[in-house]
Amino acid sequence: MAPSCHTFSVAEGGDTELVDIIDIDDRVIDTVPRSVMRRDVLRHRAVFILVRDSAHRVLVHRRSEHKDIWAGWWDIALGGVVAAGESYDDAARRELWEEAGIRAEPMPVSGGPYCDTEVSLIGRCYEVRHDGEVEARDGEVAEFRWVASEELRRMVAKERFLPDSLALLGPHLFGA
Repeated sequence: MAPSCHTFSVAEGGDTELVDIIDIDDRVIDTVPRSVMRRDVLRHRAVFILVRDSAHRVLVHRRSEHKDIWAGWWDIALGGVVAAGESYDDAARRELWEEAGIRAEPMPVSGGPYCDTEVSLIGRCYEVRHDGEVEARDGEVAEFRWVASEELRRMVAKERFLPDSLALLGPHLFGA
């Protein structure tokens, strides 16, 4: 059985939220309720958006305690599960708005598969520049913090950070 994907921001909608299940070539092979995707650890699409300001600080956030996976952990990216029938680009714009109140056009930077015992996904990674305010809008984020590169390295070394975001965006953020 294939492992499932991590979600960052899609509302915990249970069986009302549908997710496309994909093969390793990113072709849709089924559409199931989110709860089934989680329970059976099924491969699906996800987006990861790195937010930097003009001082090159990175916006990190701590996930709320009610998340269905990795609750209370820190993350280097906004993002989440791509809804059934939704494009990666539309999902990235939606997640930016829902999680942080940011209206922007994210630029693709990388992507690929990620799999562990908790999740299996194909992720598309983006970056956006933002110097304005951020606002936790959907209850998915407990705390935001702008951090410089060296502070982020220290945080990653001592705090629990989402492994999928680090695996997919870490090389872009920290260098290969």
